[in-house]
Amino acid sequence: MTSQVDETSNLAHPRARQPFNRASKAAMARGRSNSYLAEEHELDDLGASNFDGPHHVSLPPRRRSNSGRLPKYDDEDSGKEGLNYSKNGKRSRGHDDAASSLWQLPPADFRNFSLLCILYLLQGIPVGLAMGSVPFLLKSKLSYGQVGLFSLASYPYSMKLLWSPIVDAIYSPTIGRRKSWIIPIQTVSSIMLLWLGSHVEALLENAESRLGFITVLFFTLVFLCATQDIAVDGWALTLLSHANLSYASTAQTIGLNTGYFLSFTVFLAFNSAEFANKYFRAVPQDSGLLSMSAYLKFWGWAYLLMTIALFMGKTEEKTRDTRMGKNGIFDVYTAMWKIVKLPNVQLFILIHLVAKFGFQANDAVTNLKLLEKGLSKEDLALTVLIDFPFEIIFGYYAAKWSVGNRPLRPWLYAFVGRLGSALLAQFLVYYFPKNGAGPFYLLLVILVHVLGSFMSTVQFVSINAFHTQIADPAIGGTYMTTLNTVSNLGGQWPRVLVLFAVDFFTKATCELDAATATPDQVETFIPFSCAKQAGKQRCTNVGGVCHMKVDGYYIANILCVLIGGALFFSFIRRKVEYLQMLDLSKWRVEK
Repeated sequence: MTSQVDETSNLAHPRARQPFNRASKAAMARGRSNSYLAEEHELDDLGASNFDGPHHVSLPPRRRSNSGRLPKYDDEDSGKEGLNYSKNGKRSRGHDDAASSLWQLPPADFRNFSLLCILYLLQGIPVGLAMGSVPFLLKSKLSYGQVGLFSLASYPYSMKLLWSPIVDAIYSPTIGRRKSWIIPIQTVSSIMLLWLGSHVEALLENAESRLGFITVLFFTLVFLCATQDIAVDGWALTLLSHANLSYASTAQTIGLNTGYFLSFTVFLAFNSAEFANKYFRAVPQDSGLLSMSAYLKFWGWAYLLMTIALFMGKTEEKTRDTRMGKNGIFDVYTAMWKIVKLPNVQLFILIHLVAKFGFQANDAVTNLKLLEKGLSKEDLALTVLIDFPFEIIFGYYAAKWSVGNRPLRPWLYAFVGRLGSALLAQFLVYYFPKNGAGPFYLLLVILVHVLGSFMSTVQFVSINAFHTQIADPAIGGTYMTTLNTVSNLGGQWPRVLVLFAVDFFTKATCELDAATATPDQVETFIPFSCAKQAGKQRCTNVGGVCHMKVDGYYIANILCVLIGGALFFSFIRRKVEYLQMLDLSKWRVEK
């Protein structure tokens, strides 16, 4: 699958076709024989995909056989439609019978579309918590570096390429290829959510001492969601008819975004006592309308009920036993290795790994810093809520711009714009009103947030359009997933470093308030650092005042922007222009 929650809907991964042999090449030269088209049409859905936030969309790649060729699958829907070829020789599936709108889907497709939306929504719930709400709740108790450690819980979505071939190759034909994974994963997830619902309040209350355990718990939840995502992606290819297969990405976008939105924006708003007192209560209280415990328990039961309904009410169509075993899985990894050995791919991977460094302080810290300055959680939730429809609109136009011979040109322009957006966000934090955020300041927050989202969305769609263009059709799914995984890692690895840098550069000292301190306290008190959360808490306990002398956020953000700008003008821009002008043969793996 590929979210800001590392960030509009990703482009669907094209399904790869089998390598051409000489006979098939000759057949293509003569107009592509019917037998070749029939062979090419066989559906092969590996299920390996990636995640760049809740809006990421992908379709799984094909896997390779022991003979070194990509094997043919006999899946539920193989042989339903042929393939069309455009004037430039590229392959596309015919959509003459495709529904023109969601409401015109055939009844069977509409039911399966609804099922996909629910499955993707369930995946978005833990992801929204791990990548959205929990870091904000932890910030009041932990330092930025410690929050950075918790961000490791989001890594499984950037690493699932490593185990996706196993999900596709091992299953029970009796239960069904995809249900063999979805049912047990959702069962375990429901148990974990119910257990967390009974213990999460105590864990968050002692977050500093239990940080490792909290991180492991949410890492496991995200790992289960990422694994289920592989299975659901593969099932999406066979649940819908070929003519309406494009609606699988629509289901993914709706489901994941809705789940993430519920767990992040909606939960933070209803968990806020200020929001509840302002809009729902006549008598103010100290707690919000919805606790983390109640929210987790609700979704734990929802997971369990959905799992039972799926097990009893949905029969997966029988398929021939196409389990590959160890050798087939090994062939998929061999194909990945051949891809990353290509010189141009290695250069592209290097660009992916360093290109997002310039935006990390803004992406990871700015919202947390606004909350620290005094912006309420409900105002921040409102900002994200308003930004959501803009992401969809930006994604549509970004896709239109990212066509032609230079699909990365919008990505280059948005790179500079994103650096500028990071500087604007820093000024916004610096000039936070001393009397609190009023309507005008909140409007500025929304505008800067939408601007940053626009630049991020343009980059996201443009880079995926380029991935689609250069992917070798013989191993297209594996090729696309490899590039998307590296792209996500490029946004993950610098984040922990940046969060620790914020703490490192921050200089704050706890001092007594001269107006309230007694002479004995003044004589015995020794000032100490309160840059980290533990020091702030200690300062509060002794009745001191924490004076911020140097805010490490400003230094870290400036350094990120400077490093990002230097990389862009000295290396990234020149190499990207070079890569997008290469002939497609330079991106191909030898057969």
